[in-house]
Amino acid sequence: MRIQHWQDAASLLVGVWLIASPFALGFSGAALWISIALGLGVVLFALEAFIIPSYLEEWGEMLMGAALVLAPWTFGYEQGPVTTSSVLGGIVVIALACWELTTDRDFATWWHDRWHHRAG
Repeated sequence: MRIQHWQDAASLLVGVWLIASPFALGFSGAALWISIALGLGVVLFALEAFIIPSYLEEWGEMLMGAALVLAPWTFGYEQGPVTTSSVLGGIVVIALACWELTTDRDFATWWHDRWHHRAG
């Protein structure tokens, strides 16, 4: 197990925060369980990146991040720390995943091989 990209370690920390935030901020109801479930998803994708380094887990993290951003309005969270934690956590997860994809050699090679078209 090794860290190929620092963004995976940062995503892991965000996932841990998402799991702990309901207890630290006093969430209840759906917000509590959704934060824990999506936080676990982020943690699992980050751990997968340590075990089997690949660019594919970043797509999963982006989906988790999008779910975190949309969750407050989809499930009717109250305004305040619950919404802030979910939206900011989602934005950070998406940003880290996109950043990692732009710096990953394997992904750049795959993108170039599949989508690069020579003009002329």
